[in-house]
Amino acid sequence: MTKMLKIIGLTGSLREKSYNLAALHAAAELLPAWATLEIVDLSPIPFFNEDLEAEGVPQAVLDFKRKVVEADAILISTPEYNYSIPPVLKNALDWASRGNDLPLSNKPLAIMSASLDMLGGARVQYHLRQVCFKLHSQTVRTPKVLITNAAKKFDQDGKLVDNLTKRSISKLLQVLLEKAQANTQLSQSATIC
Repeated sequence: MTKMLKIIGLTGSLREKSYNLAALHAAAELLPAWATLEIVDLSPIPFFNEDLEAEGVPQAVLDFKRKVVEADAILISTPEYNYSIPPVLKNALDWASRGNDLPLSNKPLAIMSASLDMLGGARVQYHLRQVCFKLHSQTVRTPKVLITNAAKKFDQDGKLVDNLTKRSISKLLQVLLEKAQANTQLSQSATIC
């Protein structure tokens, strides 16, 4: 029997009608029955500050790190801000990189991006892959999901209506879930030994 796998979804956009948030909702619908996706709100996490950290790690950060630890995998869907990573997402990753517990280390992670232009967020994915390499996550290399001209691929209610994009997201999820299953089997084997 397949273990129920838990994915957490992160987005670099705080906008309620964000195409990247809509892409995470679409991914949740495309998952097999033995996997779930919880979208984590990054807005309560304060901007990283060593003085704040020295006073005691804020509860919102502790909650975020706990969710990362408890997840079998992470799916990020992010817009591109000025050719790079949006501050809310980079800030959460920076907090996750602090302390002795590094919850992103060896964690399967996949990236997708939605954009109104023809590049679909290619530059943010490049920068995000560099950050995730530093954080030692198991980042999915391919397939790359760049949702270009996003306004044409989602309806006015934020539902993904483009079948090619659905197939692309499904392929990305398949690779992510395979990595998560492999990690689960490794940890179970280590527990038995």
